[in-house]
Amino acid sequence: MAAETIDHGMLAELAEAGAVRAAHVVGQPGGWSLRVKYGAAERMLAAQRSRQVRIFRRMETLVSYLKDLGIERFDVDAADYEAEGGKSRPDRAEAMRRAHEAAAHDKWFRAQVEDAMSEADDPNTKWVSHEVVKQGMARQRAKLLARINGDDA
Repeated sequence: MAAETIDHGMLAELAEAGAVRAAHVVGQPGGWSLRVKYGAAERMLAAQRSRQVRIFRRMETLVSYLKDLGIERFDVDAADYEAEGGKSRPDRAEAMRRAHEAAAHDKWFRAQVEDAMSEADDPNTKWVSHEVVKQGMARQRAKLLARINGDDA
């Protein structure tokens, strides 16, 4: 059975209201999770996007998170903690690399479009008609076909 969870927003509201009775940091392979008690309920903190139990890779990050919420006292159960055991996320590293590449390409592309628009608006730009371009391309094509066919013209 999946653990019942609580999200950050609800935990922040409970902490602000002073309704959090206890916070338990629980070690597990790959990091630390957080179990909070409030009223008669006990819930695990959920990750924002996945809604799965949130795993903090570093204890320092979790301590800062709790202190920011105003929770300064908590207990730690490190019995099942394993630093190297958790899920690695090479997929996230690859996704971030692709996102950075896409952002860089987008920046380059927008600069190219801006340059082209500036050139098009410049009154000194010399324009070539479509017919002249078509004739030039036809000449190039004829030369390439001649080379392919062995007719060194």
